[in-house]
Amino acid sequence: MQTTYFWIGLLVILLLIDLWIINSVWRSDNSSGSKAGWTALVVLLPFLGAVIWAVAGPRGVTKGPSSPEHSKG
Repeated sequence: MQTTYFWIGLLVILLLIDLWIINSVWRSDNSSGSKAGWTALVVLLPFLGAVIWAVAGPRGVTKGPSSPEHSKG
């Protein structure tokens, strides 16, 4: 029973990492084709795709949209 929880925990962590990677890819400055390719790689090969992305993935992440209300302190 304990082993099952361990694997479920690892899968949840991998899923969260993959979602973070997909978000980072789509916020990058790369072309849509490149973004689609990275997304397909991460979705089809979750662990290997994450490792490849960590080594060779896009680095230029664009800032998210911001409004003046968010910068008020």
